[in-house]
Amino acid sequence: MARTVPDIEILGPEDAADKEAEIKRRFWPTVRKALRTIPFMHEVVSAYYAMLDPRTPTRAKLTVVAALAYFVSPFDLVPDFIVGLGFLDDASVLAAALAAVSSSIREEHRTAATTALEEEVGAGA
Repeated sequence: MARTVPDIEILGPEDAADKEAEIKRRFWPTVRKALRTIPFMHEVVSAYYAMLDPRTPTRAKLTVVAALAYFVSPFDLVPDFIVGLGFLDDASVLAAALAAVSSSIREEHRTAATTALEEEVGAGA
């Protein structure tokens, strides 16, 4: 009997750079849409800044990249345009990732998130 190997995407360091570029492009528009739905958006933005920090451990970065890639993806388990439910799956993925990487999110990432949310979301409102 021949075994078949399922086609799955493994996110490795070489894929992280491509994913990170896509996240950067789609991050703020998605944040603006999800701000009223996801109550812990400040921590999500803090994780975004942790992802950009070269001092953040690779494992934490990859976890954040994977979670944020799902967050900014238009193809979700529950489409984001469904009012009230669209970001529910995203929130679950983000909460799990934040729990896994919380020790890698520094105070400077949180400060950058506060400033960016004031500037980016205020400018987009």
